[in-house]
Amino acid sequence: MSRIIFDIETVGKDFKSLDEPVQEYFLRYAETADEKKEMKEQLSFYPLTAEIVTIGMLNTDTREGFAFFQTTGDPLLPFEEDNVRYETGTEKEILQKFWKIMKGCDKFITFNGRGFDCPFILIRSAVHKIKPTKDLMPNRYSDIHVDLLDQLSFYGASRRRFNLDMWCRTFGIKSPKEGGITGYEVKDLFKAGRHLDIAKYCVGDLRATMELFMYWEKYIKFSP
Repeated sequence: MSRIIFDIETVGKDFKSLDEPVQEYFLRYAETADEKKEMKEQLSFYPLTAEIVTIGMLNTDTREGFAFFQTTGDPLLPFEEDNVRYETGTEKEILQKFWKIMKGCDKFITFNGRGFDCPFILIRSAVHKIKPTKDLMPNRYSDIHVDLLDQLSFYGASRRRFNLDMWCRTFGIKSPKEGGITGYEVKDLFKAGRHLDIAKYCVGDLRATMELFMYWEKYIKFSP
């Protein structure tokens, strides 16, 4: 059985590059300067105003993986580090590589994949006219997709949904945030040409998610 963890990193477009009607749409309810600034900084959250710059994938059984990432400079030759193969490409190319691997996947694991990664991948793939090879949005209670954010909040029964960093700290798992990079810095890192750093940050998220999945499977998931 092939079980794959995946995660994405995204970068929003420059606000000034958006068509005027789009700019007006986003700023429609922003009244203060701070609200306008906040809205502009949220473009990375939407597949209509952002691109995927990194897709990380990790097999939970072999602990081998891939990091497919965009670069604005010369493409790097593929290389391997700590059982992860790093490859560059355009957004379309890295999505094609993602779907090729997902075709043979039996189960996939994410953290907030249902609320973010999966819809984002599907919409960005449609932009490039790429057809899915796997249903990324199955029934919410299906065991094909284990979304750890859903599982650890017991499908919303808990009052608050904590982020990956909080769960890692609770269970003594090394948090990817300990590396000094957070998701909020990805756009600035991309502009600075630090594409490989983004890919390695994504791999850190994958490893943390894998450890969290193993913890959930061993100590929280009920197995009769």
